[in-house]
Amino acid sequence: MTKKDRLIYLPLGGAGEIGMNCYVFGYGPEGAERLIVVDLGVTFPNMDETPGVDLIMPDITWLAENSSRVEAIFITHAHEDHVGALGHLWPRIKAPVYARPFTAAIATLKMEEQGQPLDVIRVVKPRPEVVQAGPFRVQFVPVSHSIPESASLVIDTPAGRIVHSADFKLDGTPVVGEPFDPEEWHRIAKEGKGVKVLTCDSTNVFSPHPGRSEASLAKPLSELIAAQRGMVVATTFASNIARLKTLAEAGRDAGRSICLLGRAMKRMITAAVETGILTDFPPIIQPEEAVDVPRQSLMLIVTGSQGERRAASAQLARGKYLGLEMKEGDTFLFSSKTIPGNERDVIRVMNAYSEMGVDVIDDRGGLYHVSGHANRPDLEAVHELLRPKILLPMHGEHRHLREHCQIGLAKGISAELAVNGTMVDLTGDEPDVVEYVEAGRTYLDGSVLIGAMDGVVRDRIRMALNGHVLVTVILDEDDQPLGEAWVETMGLAERARSGAPVAEAVERELNEFLDSAGDRVLKDDDKVEEAIRKIVRQVAVEEIGKKPEVTVVTSRLVAE
Repeated sequence: MTKKDRLIYLPLGGAGEIGMNCYVFGYGPEGAERLIVVDLGVTFPNMDETPGVDLIMPDITWLAENSSRVEAIFITHAHEDHVGALGHLWPRIKAPVYARPFTAAIATLKMEEQGQPLDVIRVVKPRPEVVQAGPFRVQFVPVSHSIPESASLVIDTPAGRIVHSADFKLDGTPVVGEPFDPEEWHRIAKEGKGVKVLTCDSTNVFSPHPGRSEASLAKPLSELIAAQRGMVVATTFASNIARLKTLAEAGRDAGRSICLLGRAMKRMITAAVETGILTDFPPIIQPEEAVDVPRQSLMLIVTGSQGERRAASAQLARGKYLGLEMKEGDTFLFSSKTIPGNERDVIRVMNAYSEMGVDVIDDRGGLYHVSGHANRPDLEAVHELLRPKILLPMHGEHRHLREHCQIGLAKGISAELAVNGTMVDLTGDEPDVVEYVEAGRTYLDGSVLIGAMDGVVRDRIRMALNGHVLVTVILDEDDQPLGEAWVETMGLAERARSGAPVAEAVERELNEFLDSAGDRVLKDDDKVEEAIRKIVRQVAVEEIGKKPEVTVVTSRLVAE
């Protein structure tokens, strides 16, 4: 019996979390659908859950196993949570990559950094240009967001039209990049049989007021910067070209020289200029020139709006950076929103500046930052405009997706809460969950990729929490101890409550064990190691109240 064709949707990242976006659409016979991938993004580690990890990416094992079915990869825009994993994960998929010029420039950098081929990246124009990828006809539709050349995707399939919103907002005056064009979206809604499925951004579903335009920031930022007497330093997302331009113009208008600090920011500006998006950015000076500019005539625009340790804002908070330093009477502005989970790092930077006598201004009042995502009334307006038969919320935590589903259902739109790994059949009039796929995380740890469940990070956390003890034991040809056990501790208090050295207390107990252990134990490495681990942990608990990780090295002399 021939299997019927079906249309499927499978999020592998970005559904149930904000970041690490990766969405799969498929059409064809069950289990043999031709596939397209939308976005390959990253999220960022933290010291509590992923210490030492450099980047976190989706687990694309299912996709890699079905790579022969993948027709293309589409990148909607150049934010890290949409393009950051491309260079790392592309070798497991090896499909052509389609993006608009600015996004393609950033994607090329990502591929180049990992030594991947660059000729697989195809630059496309917005609708009406069509990319034919197997059974899919894909068009890029310009939308406003907090980075230039963002796009939603119109995906036409034999089973109906899908609109994948990607990240967007309803902004008619975005400063840099294209405005949201409601007339174009009316045409998209009316063509053919209309919109069957809307996969939609859910980030700001709990924000009750209509979103504000990027252009609304020019006046308050200009007034703020003009009123300062010391040096002004501002930080925002490096990718927010419009905000960088607004800040730089405000500084210039206040008679200040502008200096950019941070590799990511300079790279974004360079890409924007090279692709023709940015043509009138105010003149900038280099850090070595900025050192000689009077403080009241200088403005720095720096990376590190999320308190990242290695970014320019955190470097300045620790003292001099490239010869520049903050002083009492200076002003530091966060023209950004703190992403949930980054509060502690941001507050640490704020406090460091406060101790220097620097005035810190954040965006609690909403004056100096606007979001790049559609708020609840804007999402409802898009539902009304497109009138989809099925709504699939994405780009949000579970609570965001659930709330977005409720909005759709209240308007009579069929909706499904599909988190990462949930395969949904979209062929009929109602979404139907048909399968669950393993959708975990992949870590970039140093220069290698590891699975979240491989145990590497778990062991790292256990060592961080409990400390580590290394025990070395030497046994002679007759399986008898040669000398005493040697103990080295790491991450543990050196002395017990009694004041005695912990290592010596452990060594004493181990030597008593080795002296009294029978031949049956001493001849078996596994039994020796098991007994030593038990003794070390017992002594450590008694002496310092910790149960450390234990490594036992047993060396045996062999008779010649």
